[in-house]
Amino acid sequence: MKLSVVVLTMGNRPEELARAVRSALEQEHVDVEVVLVGNGVDPVGGVTAAPFDDERVKTLQLPKNVGIPAGRNRGVEASCGDVILFLDDDGWYRSNRLGVHLRDRFAADPTLGVISFRVRDPEGGRGERRHVPRLRAGDPERSSEVTTFLGGACAIRRAAWDAAGGLPEDFFYAHEETDLAWQALNAGYRIVYDASAVMFHPAVLPTRHAMFYRYNARNRVWLARRNLPWLLALPYLLIWIGMTVLRERKPSALGPWFKGFFEGWRKPAGPRRPISWGTAWRMTRTGRPPII
Repeated sequence: MKLSVVVLTMGNRPEELARAVRSALEQEHVDVEVVLVGNGVDPVGGVTAAPFDDERVKTLQLPKNVGIPAGRNRGVEASCGDVILFLDDDGWYRSNRLGVHLRDRFAADPTLGVISFRVRDPEGGRGERRHVPRLRAGDPERSSEVTTFLGGACAIRRAAWDAAGGLPEDFFYAHEETDLAWQALNAGYRIVYDASAVMFHPAVLPTRHAMFYRYNARNRVWLARRNLPWLLALPYLLIWIGMTVLRERKPSALGPWFKGFFEGWRKPAGPRRPISWGTAWRMTRTGRPPII
């Protein structure tokens, strides 16, 4: 079983990028390749030193910044592994036995489609609640079945990737992995949060991105329009409006959020592939009904 680690970079963190690539190449007793995608930049900036000169590293330079989902899609297209890992360029794997752990888990269960990793703060903090992809997120050391996963800290069986159709490129940023997750579930695959599969990532807030609130809301609407039966899509969006108003409260956040929300209705969401009611029930039994 070959592992392909896709690393997307904007070229602005060369030292962190080298650390990420080394952590992938140092995986023991497993066949691994790294696909390094430069999103509008030369991914290695002309550097030919280790680890970028390793024959297991492929590089791909995109002509412009096409966003996270499109960049990762191009990386998957250039890869040849049976299992695809996405690694943020400022993250790294804690253990050089992670690859063996993933290989054994996927080999043992053909219905296992996606593994979402536990993300740890390298400074020793508890970590962020949003990094545990379930409603009861208080204990990050507890593994469980889930209905979505972390886009930059995961492993995906290629057959599940193909069945789901890849990441939705128009999303650019936010919720693209949930779109893929729901389609993988609909194809009969399982998704697990595995607390034993650990990666390190600095504790940073997603709100550091200027477009966070707008894209978060727009893509939430697109997610519902693309994937949910209408009897679930409307409650899902109404509940998220209420949750956002209660959480944010500040006009500086709510203004761009509602701008993105209405943009999600005005602009095309892409092909509609509503999940079955059986899949919705599976998600409910897993602990996250597709209205939350």
